Amino acid sequence: MSTQQPIDAQSPAPVQTVELERAVVRHWKAPVAYAVLTIVAAILMIGLGRDGSATLRLADSGDFIALPDAVLPSRPTGIVIALVLAALTAFAFWAAASARRVGAWLPVVFGLLFVIGFLSWAGAGSMIPIAGLLFATVGLSVPLIFGAMGGVISERAGVVNIAIEAQLLGGAFTGAVVASATGSTIVGVLAAMLASVLISMVLAVFAIRYFVEQVIVGVVLNVLVAGLTNFFYSSVLTDNEALNSPDRLPKLPIPLLEGIPLLGPALFNQSIIVYAMYVAVPLIAWGLFKTTWGLRLRAIGEHPMAADTVGIKVNRLRFWNVSLAGAVAGLGGAYFTLDSNGSFTREMTAGLGYIALAAVIFGQWHPIKATAAALLFGFASALQQTLGAIGSPVPSEFMLMLPYVVTLLAVAGFIGQSRAPAASGKPYIKQ
Repeated sequence: MSTQQPIDAQSPAPVQTVELERAVVRHWKAPVAYAVLTIVAAILMIGLGRDGSATLRLADSGDFIALPDAVLPSRPTGIVIALVLAALTAFAFWAAASARRVGAWLPVVFGLLFVIGFLSWAGAGSMIPIAGLLFATVGLSVPLIFGAMGGVISERAGVVNIAIEAQLLGGAFTGAVVASATGSTIVGVLAAMLASVLISMVLAVFAIRYFVEQVIVGVVLNVLVAGLTNFFYSSVLTDNEALNSPDRLPKLPIPLLEGIPLLGPALFNQSIIVYAMYVAVPLIAWGLFKTTWGLRLRAIGEHPMAADTVGIKVNRLRFWNVSLAGAVAGLGGAYFTLDSNGSFTREMTAGLGYIALAAVIFGQWHPIKATAAALLFGFASALQQTLGAIGSPVPSEFMLMLPYVVTLLAVAGFIGQSRAPAASGKPYIKQ
């Protein structure tokens, strides 16, 4: 006789109940985040409302269409946007209560309105060049995006890449010296990629071959490369300026596209490194999820033992993919000295490698999402510079800390669940 208890069709199984409760808890976090941002917007735009109007300059001299300036009365605009944000927040709570899925349109619209309201408040009585703001955003995001792509590849392979900072800095130094010595910026770019590959190989050897704690190896590499570049800068480059005077990569405007209002100058009047970024991001995303290489890469990062049982050489594949991640990050390093700055200076990466790593986490280890996170960080930095130039009352420290606050919210789950690859940071020892 069977001793099994009958299952009540009206009541969910215990496991299903637990999973449902967990889903509901995760679902409430986004509306709570919207509510907090709405309160912040109400305090700034209504409680601390400013008189005057903010002028958003939308046109540039080379645009096909001369868009008129957008003049936003600070106080009325803030009131309207705060009310709309409150309505969107109420919708988010309603969707959470009724277990309805909300598409990506809600955070995009919410964020765009919040930025417009913030600009109308912070720029009261001033003119804000939006085209220039977007151009600066792209420029400040390029090394972050390349670093984040290197982090995505490496961590998808199961190796935590704390050494992005070292890869960027080593690439910047080597690119400047080699380009100055050879007179060729292309050779400098290739040398920057090679230097970053060598740094990645050191990380791979210690992490994969000798099973050293990956976070410690990455931190040591960051300190080591910073110390070496500072030493060579002081002892070699300071007395030999010819080794630190590389030619900059020329801007290559794309006909017709560069004249698109707002986006044209920011996206289509750039150097070859920026155009390479446009190709690298979708290529990595496609390769990661649509090719055999990507399937194997994700397999060794999620379940290396299972990958080993079907004949995949786990540690060998990890080694070469960590090296590939270094080559990608090296392009970001080359951007510093061969495009943005034009020469090498002490610790010029200024911790951007760690921000790139934060973009990887914020982007949930996905190339497209990590790129969006890097653009957010770049926009915050560009906005901080713009507001400082127009004399805004917003403290610059607030804008600098904003990306990190957003990252903390993302890691806490307020902006979707963030889960690293299961085997990331865990060495694989073949049985």
